[in-house]
Amino acid sequence: MKDNAYIYFMTNNYNNVLYVGVTNDVVRRVAEHKAKINKGFTYKYNCDKLVYYETYDSITAAIAREKQLKNWKREWKDKLINDFNSEWKDLSEEIGVNEDYINAIKAMYNRHCGLDPQSPPKDAKGVAGQARNDAQNELLNFEREHGKR
Repeated sequence: MKDNAYIYFMTNNYNNVLYVGVTNDVVRRVAEHKAKINKGFTYKYNCDKLVYYETYDSITAAIAREKQLKNWKREWKDKLINDFNSEWKDLSEEIGVNEDYINAIKAMYNRHCGLDPQSPPKDAKGVAGQARNDAQNELLNFEREHGKR
């Protein structure tokens, strides 16, 4: 997964809630959702299943697509998913997210934040963002050692 930017859909086990996101590293970002690092929308609605993604050459193009998709009707998004992943199966492992990687994400956030990622403070969004930046080199080393990239 070496492209520069991604949009992606996360859902819950019942497929009745959709989250549309954008990132420059879909493997890391999906692992963060699965590890429940940030206590936002996906945490609140238990959206930890990747059902759709698109790749882009630039983050600008991905952000434009994300904005477009967020304005779409739910039925249009469902059709997009159905055409790509008719069984709505979790695509996480197909892109390289597994339990070892999720546990590594949790451990790195814990080391870089000095926190339990399951119980972050109220300002966790900022702390998690800083930890993500601080942990990037460590993540790249983990991925190289485990053949992720």
